Amino acid sequence: MAEREFFLSDFDLHLFMEGTHYRTWEKLGAHPGVKNGLQGTWFAVWAPNAERVSVIGDFNGWDSTKNPLVSRGDSGIWEGFVPQVGIGALYKYAIESKVGGYRAEKTDPYGFFSEIRPKTASVVWDLSGYEWGDGEWMASRVQKNALDAPISVYEVHLGSWMRVPEEENRWLTYQELAPKLAEYVKEMGFTHVEFLPVSEHPLDASWGYQSLGYFSPTSRFGTPQDFMYLVDILHRNGIGVIIDWVPAHFPTDGHGLGFFDGTHLYEHADPKKGLHADWGTFIFNYGRTEVANFLLSNANFWLEVYHIDGLRVDAVASMLYLDYSRKDGEWIPNEYGGRENLEAIAFLRRMNELVYREHPDCMTIAEESTDWPMVSRPTYLGGLGFGFKWNMGWMHDTLQYFSKDPIHRKYHHNDLTFSLLYAFHENFVLPFSHDEVVHGKGSMIGKMPGDDWQKFANLRLLYGYMYTHPGKKLLFMGNEIGQWAEWNHDASVEWHLLQYAPHEGLRSWVKDLNSFLRSEPALHEIDFTPEGFQWINCHDSQQSVLSFLRRGRDPEDVICCVCNFTPVPRYDYRIGVPHPGFWKEVLNSDSTYYWGSGVGNLGGAEAVPVSAFGYGHSLSVTLPPLGIVVFRRVR
Repeated sequence: MAEREFFLSDFDLHLFMEGTHYRTWEKLGAHPGVKNGLQGTWFAVWAPNAERVSVIGDFNGWDSTKNPLVSRGDSGIWEGFVPQVGIGALYKYAIESKVGGYRAEKTDPYGFFSEIRPKTASVVWDLSGYEWGDGEWMASRVQKNALDAPISVYEVHLGSWMRVPEEENRWLTYQELAPKLAEYVKEMGFTHVEFLPVSEHPLDASWGYQSLGYFSPTSRFGTPQDFMYLVDILHRNGIGVIIDWVPAHFPTDGHGLGFFDGTHLYEHADPKKGLHADWGTFIFNYGRTEVANFLLSNANFWLEVYHIDGLRVDAVASMLYLDYSRKDGEWIPNEYGGRENLEAIAFLRRMNELVYREHPDCMTIAEESTDWPMVSRPTYLGGLGFGFKWNMGWMHDTLQYFSKDPIHRKYHHNDLTFSLLYAFHENFVLPFSHDEVVHGKGSMIGKMPGDDWQKFANLRLLYGYMYTHPGKKLLFMGNEIGQWAEWNHDASVEWHLLQYAPHEGLRSWVKDLNSFLRSEPALHEIDFTPEGFQWINCHDSQQSVLSFLRRGRDPEDVICCVCNFTPVPRYDYRIGVPHPGFWKEVLNSDSTYYWGSGVGNLGGAEAVPVSAFGYGHSLSVTLPPLGIVVFRRVR
């Protein structure tokens, strides 16, 4: 067989220029291989406005004259083979532009591994060779990621979930984290873990949201294979893995994507379109074929190479609106004079179509903070094509309500009921994420009013209300134990608090909520249709009580939920129910087991043929202070 002259075939170049090469990571970047019988590495980079491109690295003294690359013509790709360069070699691209004498040393946009910050070189790496053991998970995950599945997500920042204080407060590696995180998440009953961005980023304080190494899991915690191990171990324990993905913007660091070949290659040239003033970052030019292809390939890459189960797409609103966080005169309308970013909309639709075509057993989730219509509806209906959308409105209104002293809550009852007017417009995830416990917003327990007992009772009630409200669930690490401090990316979750009964009680409550969510079809089977929810009484603002039913597909799968948002117990409180018989009390947030006061219904209540709220039977129940009780009929 004749030795290949180039690594990229003419067909590769055609697909790349067309914008339909969805596996570009297999061709661009650095790939160890053979040419003319010599071991070495193939290099390829897109720099269409370069006059000259060469590979520099620790193998040639960072000398730009030693290993020039060859232009592949109109494609804008430069490639070449460097013998005797293997895995672990450090490298960059030295680029001399046709424009203005610009010269720069750039890291590889398609690099698989990076030097640990503050160093910035790419590292030659081979992603093959890892032996996955998650075959059972991969074969069955289509059910675990489905719209009718119980989904409860534990959001994690890799660098601060757990640290080693006796070793200068260092973070855990991927290898160390894997068994500890898997054991904890499995014990707590969460179905998925969501990692804040894992792609390489220069600044710790960005939490990964200013990504540069889009194809490189951060080297802070180990190698690419070490990250595979983390995903593998979670999968072997029946836990799905979602990663935050950031196609909205990228940082302006000189070694990165910005002004890559002496021109605004990846970003828009006009700052009115290409610069996020709030974040000091560049905005991708989604209308450029090769840039869209870069991002589409990257989405495909994480799902295929790393067995990721879902992408939570960050800052979607900033992509959709040309005037996002801009004043008049600071933005450029689209061709029709509107504020919608038509190129970004087309890109998001393509991305979702690609993901669900190539990986129908995975999911995409939009963090979209406006009322943009049909975010989680199919593209053929005019939607954006996401599987799910974060319900930021529910989060805001609910936290606003719970921040009120209970004596005032009767005046804000609609903050709770409003969400059911739009609960089924999208496939919603209910998030209490990292964004709610930073920048002076206080911790979740710190947001609650009252003394310590009331704070914990309120938080248990909040989580109980969340888990019985339509929608999938997400909690950020530390929220489940009632951590007092705001999240600090340089410190561990305050695990020492679990020695105290209120915190351990809250953790046990969240664990039981997860277990109940998994076991109760009424809480997840028809989460996204009105048939899955029914008010009993949403009008009792004077006593600040809500009562409602959740239903599964089977008409017999029905539970009754009652929330008392005041610290006053309610006795002989009557609620209508759809069936006669004994209704067992299956959850009570005021149980002494959770550090509550122990007010309850002694096991349940018998439905009597007394009409209430349109139902032929009713229960007379006791409502605990700042508590939620859930009943299921004993057949």
